[in-house]
Amino acid sequence: MAKKQWNVSLILVVISIFFVALNMRPVVTGIGPLFNVLMTSLHVSNTSMSFLTAIPVFCMGLFAPFAVPLQRKIGTKSAIILLVVILVVANGLRFFQESYFLLVITSFGAGLAIAMIGPILNAYIKKTFPQRFTTVIGIYSLGIGVGATLSAALTVTFYHESGNSWTVALGMWSLLAVVALIIWGWAIPSQHNEQVQITSTEHARNPWTSGRAWAILLYFGLQTSLFFSMMSWLTPLLQDKGFSLETASAMLTFMSIVQMIGNIAVPMLMEKWQSRMAWILALGFLGLLGFTLLWLMSGTYLWLPVLLIGVVLSGLFPIGLLLPLDEAKNDQEANSWSSMVLSGGFMLSAIIPIMIGVCYDITGNHTWTYIIFLALMVGIIVTTGLLRKK
Repeated sequence: MAKKQWNVSLILVVISIFFVALNMRPVVTGIGPLFNVLMTSLHVSNTSMSFLTAIPVFCMGLFAPFAVPLQRKIGTKSAIILLVVILVVANGLRFFQESYFLLVITSFGAGLAIAMIGPILNAYIKKTFPQRFTTVIGIYSLGIGVGATLSAALTVTFYHESGNSWTVALGMWSLLAVVALIIWGWAIPSQHNEQVQITSTEHARNPWTSGRAWAILLYFGLQTSLFFSMMSWLTPLLQDKGFSLETASAMLTFMSIVQMIGNIAVPMLMEKWQSRMAWILALGFLGLLGFTLLWLMSGTYLWLPVLLIGVVLSGLFPIGLLLPLDEAKNDQEANSWSSMVLSGGFMLSAIIPIMIGVCYDITGNHTWTYIIFLALMVGIIVTTGLLRKK
């Protein structure tokens, strides 16, 4: 009986992790479907719009190192509660005013919260599910993917149903954070709120002095750049090719659904075929094909490259979460390596959406956008040489 209760308890923990993960992308990915609408309404440039993606992503990196001190200070359960409350407020404030400045401030606040949620949950999963952390990371990744998919699918729907009010469309995501807050507070056992103390006497390597940790950081930064750039720019790219807002949004949703399915499928497949490098190479070359077709094709044929890119994104992200955990020899390293990789990787990935916006404002076309995407895929393939164990 005790064993059954323990299993039920763990299932509830996984469910609560999933619901928290749902909230880790809509504040960013909700911008993409309404990119041109917001730009017209707020009278700002492509570059200014790019900052709405770049700011929270940069904050995800800047504040990631603060996750460990916060977790030690108030415990895992309370830390996540505090951070999800910040997400509720950040999304909720968007209800009230059509303001570019308000979008910037709320993007900053949400990025701060997401930055610390990531490393805390990574280490928590490693500690709570030591034998099945690959599968639970897959469920965590699935939650992130579902959140991105929901924001891609429903933001435009909220926009139309509210009488073309983008403030309502963006503010609605605060309700999802409220749900996560309730489930996490109810499902996580009180003993999981114990303050984290360093009791291990095992040596913990400093990731900042490890060449391998820097290689993992580079990989994570490149694949995250790809994800956030696609979520921000796919809709305007497709509109530039002649699609309506509704059709472009539907294609973004389709890509997100493919990615969502892959987020859970790929980690499960990796339990059988475990070579991370083989996966990265296969996905890398598939990505080169997908982005080349996205550049050259038009009309209904574009659904094919969108499908391929969704598959690529679905595999690259969970690998990025797993690589630092693969290297960790104890709980301390799981936390510090994940924190470093997420910190540097997100800060690196904040540059690319802005670069795309600047290039478009200068040239008036998306040629450089496609070149940047292909360069990111080449960079991801090259990292396999750096990551290969000696």
